[in-house]
Amino acid sequence: MVKYMKRCHDRHEKVVEFRQPEELNKLINFELKDTPEDLATVIDYCRETLNYCVKTGHPRFFNQLYGGMDIVGLCGQWLSATANTSMYTYEVAPIFVLMERAVLRHMGQLVGFSDGDGIFAPGGSLSNMYAISLARHKKFPTSKMEGLFSLPRMAILTSKHSHYSFKKGAYFMGFGLNNVVMINCDAKGRMLASDLENQIIHLQSQGIAPILVNATSGTTVFGAFDPLDEIADICQKYDLWLHVDAAWGGAIILSAEKRHLMKGMHRIDSISWNPHKFMGCPFQCSAFLTKKKGLLEECHGIPASYLFQKDKMTYDISYDTGNKSIQCGRHVDIMKLWLMWKAKGDQGFTKKLHHAYEISNYLTEKIRNRDGFELVVEPVYVSICFWYIPTAIRNLSDGDVKRRKLSQVAPQIKAGMTKRGSMLVGYQPMDDKVNFFRMIILNSATTFDDMDFILDEIESLGERIEFVQNGFHNP
Repeated sequence: MVKYMKRCHDRHEKVVEFRQPEELNKLINFELKDTPEDLATVIDYCRETLNYCVKTGHPRFFNQLYGGMDIVGLCGQWLSATANTSMYTYEVAPIFVLMERAVLRHMGQLVGFSDGDGIFAPGGSLSNMYAISLARHKKFPTSKMEGLFSLPRMAILTSKHSHYSFKKGAYFMGFGLNNVVMINCDAKGRMLASDLENQIIHLQSQGIAPILVNATSGTTVFGAFDPLDEIADICQKYDLWLHVDAAWGGAIILSAEKRHLMKGMHRIDSISWNPHKFMGCPFQCSAFLTKKKGLLEECHGIPASYLFQKDKMTYDISYDTGNKSIQCGRHVDIMKLWLMWKAKGDQGFTKKLHHAYEISNYLTEKIRNRDGFELVVEPVYVSICFWYIPTAIRNLSDGDVKRRKLSQVAPQIKAGMTKRGSMLVGYQPMDDKVNFFRMIILNSATTFDDMDFILDEIESLGERIEFVQNGFHNP
């Protein structure tokens, strides 16, 4: 494992030793059998696993909204696994419960919640579902006992650039996908407050009860920040729960220089913030915070005398956390983050953020001034979206033919970099924009030279594409 950690920081190492599924099935015996295998063989499986998995700690891994390798956080992860306990009661997780309280309190104070509440959840998607659950309970407290049968038709409002977890949450919790209202965005990917109010008025005129508005701080693709103050005004006017999905952009709170992007955050009702994303905490680590103290337990608490005894004589049972959660057993996600925060302080995370902005600004300028590269949108965060336009189609007039050919470029370049193992960069379409690259800058080990390498590699792979009448091929 130590050797693997060193390899992750070696730029001569591939980001991934890519193999097709059928190849991996031949290289590693995945099948289980009745008789045990010897220890040496089991250890070989461990080596093979590390050899063929993606090195997400590599300085040239930019594929998702996470990456890098924090050694202190990794040590915290190992310690948590060694302790092997659950977070539902102070009785079995005394030190971890106190760590979680301290970190949630500090995060809440940074947001502007003077006396709020919170819990760590297995990912930002579930954190966002917590917000939906609390919003419904706040609006219709009888729903806990009576269920959906006692309620009017409800709706959730979120932007067209928001995370897909709100749609998942809607059908998982019985709202239905048709009751997720997607609000229009401006050219930079920010929710339009005017369209939000129009949609609320329309819903109410139809006898539909809107219960939650989700604003996003750091959208998944563009890294856009919705205007919280404007949205908060509307939510206050119509008495709606305002949640902020800051799973990706929450770290901006730690920077006095950049915090203005979340101006108005003290007015919100809840927030999702994933330290396993920009802050670099090992997976998984997602915090849900709410201004409404006690509502988590009021909404989700269920009597369980075998676990939450009211007559415990060893400690104050208010330290038990299980009834805040929709889970029973809950993984210890706090040790790694608490240890990282002790080792870095707020200042360490701020330094990491400013470094990422320096690298992002450098890449942005290079894209502006290099032939064949074009920004999709001006970045405000550390998500850089751009096209590479190969020489073969660069001078085509704008139209369907060029769009069709351009849409095929990013997938081909992505396939090339993956097979080479040189780097990993994501791509996707968005609205009327055909496939483009999305660079995520968050690894503290990433340098200006890495950005030059990325652009050179994309150009090299892009120029190898041979377009033919009905498509293209990459020899």
